[in-house]
Amino acid sequence: MRICSKLPNGGLGMMQVFWLGDGQWVRLAPLLPNDTCGVPRVDDRRVISGIIHVLQSGCRWRDAPAVYGPDKTLYNRFVRWARKGVWERLFRALAEAAGTPAAVATRPRYPAGYPQ
Repeated sequence: MRICSKLPNGGLGMMQVFWLGDGQWVRLAPLLPNDTCGVPRVDDRRVISGIIHVLQSGCRWRDAPAVYGPDKTLYNRFVRWARKGVWERLFRALAEAAGTPAAVATRPRYPAGYPQ
């Protein structure tokens, strides 16, 4: 999906945004923590999609497209869940569900002609 976003020079530009697909969300949603106290969390799918966008694109948190919500929400959720080990548990659970890979590279593979 492309959205129009404001550039630092005041102009407009097109930006590619990332959204978790329905199949991805079905696998991910049951693994999310549900131990929130106080104010309920905002839309998890939107926030996690925003976090993935920032990590994939390498942009600063404050430069994340507004469609993901406030940049402070994205950053705080990422940091809070990292401290609690949520991301590691999610990645482990998803990796285990995928099963053992058919082949594991035991040494780096170099393109033909690359000096080793």
